[in-house]
Amino acid sequence: MLRFLSVLTVSLLLCFLMAFQQKTPPAKTPNIVLFFIDDLGYGDLSVTGALGYKTPNLDKMAAEGTRFTNFMAAQAVCSASRAALLTGCYPNRVGVYGAFGPSSGTGLNPNEETIAELLKTKGYATGIFGKWHLGSEQEFLPLKQGFDEYFGIPYSHDMWPLHPWQERAKYPPLHWIEGNEQGKEIKTLEDASELTPRITERSVSFIRKNKKNPFFLYIPYPLPHVPLAVSAKFKGKSQRGIFGDVLMELDWAVGEVMKELKAQGLDENTLVIFTSDNGPWLNYGDHAGSSGGFREGKGTSFEGGQREPCMMRWPGVVPAGRVSNKLLSTIDILPTIARLTGARLPKEKIDGIDFTDLLKGDDSKTPRENFLYYYRKNSLEAVRKHDWKLVFAHPGRRYEGSLPGKNGQPGPAPEDYQYPKSLYNLARDPGERYDVLEQNPEIVAELEKIADAAREDLGDDLQKTAGKNVRSVGRSEKK
Repeated sequence: MLRFLSVLTVSLLLCFLMAFQQKTPPAKTPNIVLFFIDDLGYGDLSVTGALGYKTPNLDKMAAEGTRFTNFMAAQAVCSASRAALLTGCYPNRVGVYGAFGPSSGTGLNPNEETIAELLKTKGYATGIFGKWHLGSEQEFLPLKQGFDEYFGIPYSHDMWPLHPWQERAKYPPLHWIEGNEQGKEIKTLEDASELTPRITERSVSFIRKNKKNPFFLYIPYPLPHVPLAVSAKFKGKSQRGIFGDVLMELDWAVGEVMKELKAQGLDENTLVIFTSDNGPWLNYGDHAGSSGGFREGKGTSFEGGQREPCMMRWPGVVPAGRVSNKLLSTIDILPTIARLTGARLPKEKIDGIDFTDLLKGDDSKTPRENFLYYYRKNSLEAVRKHDWKLVFAHPGRRYEGSLPGKNGQPGPAPEDYQYPKSLYNLARDPGERYDVLEQNPEIVAELEKIADAAREDLGDDLQKTAGKNVRSVGRSEKK
């Protein structure tokens, strides 16, 4: 009898444990919120040294998460940078370069797989609210690239009839886009002042609507790209003029999204990523941001063009109050999100590297050792390994040596300055001021090997070399 009772007790205990395990919900995959700001420089947040205004919500994000100080945009220009972010590829691999104009007839090839498409296979709701700039024809818009919802503008808001070069550029009217359809025209700077508030309102609404489902929310704010515009609520509020006002409004906007995540009980299970597409457009002077002391800015392969502020926050998963100096890039976001959510990787080759372990706090990991600095159509202007950066002789944009503009008018920025071949140690010389090429022939030889492999893979217009593994940009059937 005693033996029977013992067996019965053990059996009941096992049943209880099995029932408890069945009632324990499986671990949820995180929601993803990705902020991608336009033309924001490394020094444009108060946490990175901005003066004349404060960005308290972004400073709080940095305090509650990890700030990455060596984070590179894939290329220092709008369309290329965005293609890289969404595909995990250097933009020239997917045939994208420069900034698509309204009538270019090109866009991100629909055959490319984006973060949104990968997450949809895992049941995620996907939304983009902001600037797309990966093709304005309907066949290239976000609903064709894995997004369920889209509200925003199709390209940069300076590509409109008020552009100073309108006589030669002949830009068409600029409209809001809802899904695949044109909405209200943005005719004036007063209309443009609605960009940040309306995008924020729709982003918050998306969170509310999808609070019971996993979601991917992509928020590519069009500002502080010129022309600057700010709502009445923030106009004149900073000591930095309209640029500071715009940054204060963007900080408010990020705060509204973060507040909604908390209100809906989603804060603890959401990975929030904040970064920028490229550095500041420096020749706009008081209407441009700061590279934080790095050399040059937007449209160049120097650090001021591609090194961006970056914070990532996920309470209990991403360490709080941490600074990481490890080299990373926007192309690394896709494979990292894929691992975190259990999504598969794209079928075609990508260039991004999964940095999940580093993100979660394992500082012994160094996922990315090398980085390629491509610009223009397909020019390999520099390569990097760890802290060493080899710049190849090339013609390029130069801000230094010219006075910047004022009040929204640009100063000169020559595009054909002849940069010499040079070598920089970014650990000692992050401003790229001291060429140590002659003193380090062995380092130069090592970096040349990385460049040769890149040229074979992706090509190099500077060397008149075609890459073996470059895919085609999307071309409109209407063109």
